[in-house]
Amino acid sequence: MKTLLLNFHGDCNLGLFGKASENFCILGKFVLEKDRRKIEKVLKVKVFKTSVANTDLIGLFLALNSNGIILPKIVTEEEMKSFEKFRKELDLNLEILDSKYTALGNLILCNDKGAIISKLFKKKEKKLIEDCLGVKAEYGRIADLDIVGACGIATNKGCLLHRDVKEDEAKKIEEVLKVKADIGTVNFGSPYVSSGLIPNSKGVAIGDKTTGPEIVRITEALNLI
Repeated sequence: MKTLLLNFHGDCNLGLFGKASENFCILGKFVLEKDRRKIEKVLKVKVFKTSVANTDLIGLFLALNSNGIILPKIVTEEEMKSFEKFRKELDLNLEILDSKYTALGNLILCNDKGAIISKLFKKKEKKLIEDCLGVKAEYGRIADLDIVGACGIATNKGCLLHRDVKEDEAKKIEEVLKVKADIGTVNFGSPYVSSGLIPNSKGVAIGDKTTGPEIVRITEALNLI
């Protein structure tokens, strides 16, 4: 099984509450244990539960790949202890980004090969992102928007982008992330594709309002056929 249709307590925006890499997945604490186990099975990784800024909005606030996790400055001391445990167990880089922008998941699109980041980040922040994720980062936009992490989702096998992405934007993303990219929607028409998905190269959890044709586009774009 490579796809899983799911909601969290009736909310189909899975990607706001979770984020995955090739080696691990992090979910908000409110996710039911039965759903955690389902995601663990479809993504074939260990799944951890925690919070960020005393919320379950893991996907909104975190940027990550298999090399590291970038946290916003609003993370609490108690939460940092959890992330330090992850770091040691998984041998990860861990960085708190001292930026006025805290919704890092909306501003960074990455896999293990590269990162596209919002032009809102300063050059020194770009360097910290590169060092933590262990990849080269480039500034970019998707559909003329700076929220590249909300408008795209990538794994090491493919990338799904906002339906209004421009040709030159998509080409740059493919060059930086070193994967093919395609367009699509989630949850019955939302172009903010990362909000409805928690993928890696082994599988994908999909918001359960997503239609059959949308699922086909998602699995093709992420090369999960």
